[in-house]
Amino acid sequence: MEVLLVASTVTLALARWLPPRLRRPTAPAAAGAVVVSAVALWVAGARWQMLPVLVAAAAVLPWVVVPLVRGRGGRPTRRVRRRYALPGTVACLALIAAGPLAVWALPTPVFPAPTGDFAVGTEVVQLTDPERQETATADPGDRRTVVAQFWYPARRDPAGPAPARYLGRTEREARTVADGLADYAGVPGLLLDGLPRARSHAVPGLPVAGGRERFPVVLFSPGLGGVRTQNTAWAEELASRGYVVVGLDHPYDSAAVVLDDGRTVRTRVSASGDAVEDERRAAEWTATRAADLRSVLTALGSVDTGGFPGPLAQRLAGRLDTGRVAATGHSLGGAAALLAARLDTRFSAVIDLDGYPHGPEPSPYPQPLLALTQAIGPDTDPDYVPRLTRVLELGASRNYRLTVPGAAHLTFTDAPLYLPPLASLTGTGGRTEGPRLTAAASVAFLDHVLRGAPQDPAAALASYGELTVYGGAGR
Repeated sequence: MEVLLVASTVTLALARWLPPRLRRPTAPAAAGAVVVSAVALWVAGARWQMLPVLVAAAAVLPWVVVPLVRGRGGRPTRRVRRRYALPGTVACLALIAAGPLAVWALPTPVFPAPTGDFAVGTEVVQLTDPERQETATADPGDRRTVVAQFWYPARRDPAGPAPARYLGRTEREARTVADGLADYAGVPGLLLDGLPRARSHAVPGLPVAGGRERFPVVLFSPGLGGVRTQNTAWAEELASRGYVVVGLDHPYDSAAVVLDDGRTVRTRVSASGDAVEDERRAAEWTATRAADLRSVLTALGSVDTGGFPGPLAQRLAGRLDTGRVAATGHSLGGAAALLAARLDTRFSAVIDLDGYPHGPEPSPYPQPLLALTQAIGPDTDPDYVPRLTRVLELGASRNYRLTVPGAAHLTFTDAPLYLPPLASLTGTGGRTEGPRLTAAASVAFLDHVLRGAPQDPAAALASYGELTVYGGAGR
């Protein structure tokens, strides 16, 4: 309907310049198509990007249709109209062009199809740690709660339910989270209006893949203010390759978290403007997130043994390999993954997606590490690379740092799928290159360190950018 609306409005705008014999059949047909498409979009819920096209249509309809109704063959009724005809037509065409341009700049995301052997199922659960007090509230009886989304290898079911919404279990939750993200970013909510409409490829409640294989687990913490679904394309690709991915919402940090009882918990994170104080806060948030990752890892034991209530345990009982777990995250979530692994040797590997290591002075840890970073330029924190390098050098295993040319901080998330393709914002790799590269590099690393694939991932990783290896035969 959007294509029909744009095409018919362009036809209307140009109709007055057609010869009379062509104008008479063309203009009414275009006007009818405008009305039909506009009504259909109104009923279905028009995207805001179509507003300029609708305004142009409303402006041009009377000038084209009224003369035809009066039987004047579409010729102008006053000489003055000719004076404004050309600039009026140009203005209408500019308005019409603004619609497709806005759709291109801020589209409803279309997720790349997972390429692995498995379909992808998904489930959302709320996890409460009875041993941890919620420090963000004054209630001493409030226990720390997180919301976790599982993506897991599943059996294909063509007759199954519709794929999951991108940002939430329901349309209402998706819109609440989209509004929270817009508020956190300080932009009008309509700029992210396409996110609640989007659907991924994972299907809620699909049966787990057949067989008795135990799947390695990948825990994921999003960036500061981020939400559990911010790396959905990455999570779905990993799940299709035989990993169970668990993304976390961190209440009072994530932009908006909708709990099972319907409450929405908004973010409380903010910068002070003082570098020392902001680093202290970042270290505190990192420690909370690291504790969340460790808490969820403990809860996975109950899911695997069937002791966790609900359908998730029924599906995944006996299928989680909690002896092969990677801690991963983006930005502040990457820092949390590093800290969680340093504190908890139950984690077998770490992936840091462009995350600055916050917290205590780094100390040796045994897990292998993959760090994906944007190209370092004059606007990058000068302490970032030295501190990350120190972490990589302290590892007891073979570690990898992959610098991706043309990448920006958000390249390693779903953001390129729906934000304007600006190099400073989402990198230069186009809509799908960032999510595809992030997933491919992660799979190459995880297959080696969690599945025991014999080939060193260095060759595969080096094809995506500048690779530095630490430990083993590296630096």
